[in-house]
Amino acid sequence: QVQLGESGGGLVQAGGSLRLSCAASGRTFSNYDMGWFRQAPGREREFVAAISWLGGVRNYLDSVKGRFTISRDNAKNTVSLQMNTLKPEDTAVYFCAAGRGGVSRNEAAYDHWGQGTQVTVSS
Repeated sequence: QVQLGESGGGLVQAGGSLRLSCAASGRTFSNYDMGWFRQAPGREREFVAAISWLGGVRNYLDSVKGRFTISRDNAKNTVSLQMNTLKPEDTAVYFCAAGRGGVSRNEAAYDHWGQGTQVTVSS
């Protein structure tokens, strides 16, 4: 069992940066592929980025490529999402998730979810 908790959200102006972190409990964190998803008001939750259990493979939503970077530290049981050049359309609640289905864009591949952290980008 893995429990996840996100932090680092907040209000930032367009063009600014935020770094989201997700802390995981449990000794099996390194066995899980990790993903970040987001959900904007009135919209379905969408995939943002994912990283494989050893960190060697990454997958990104096209609209965040070159702006967002996902990373993980298995010794500290954390996964991070560095978000640069933020845009108003990045405003959403961001969730981290753990699964064993690879760096999937599909929510169904993830078994464990955090409660989310709000990111608001003002124009």
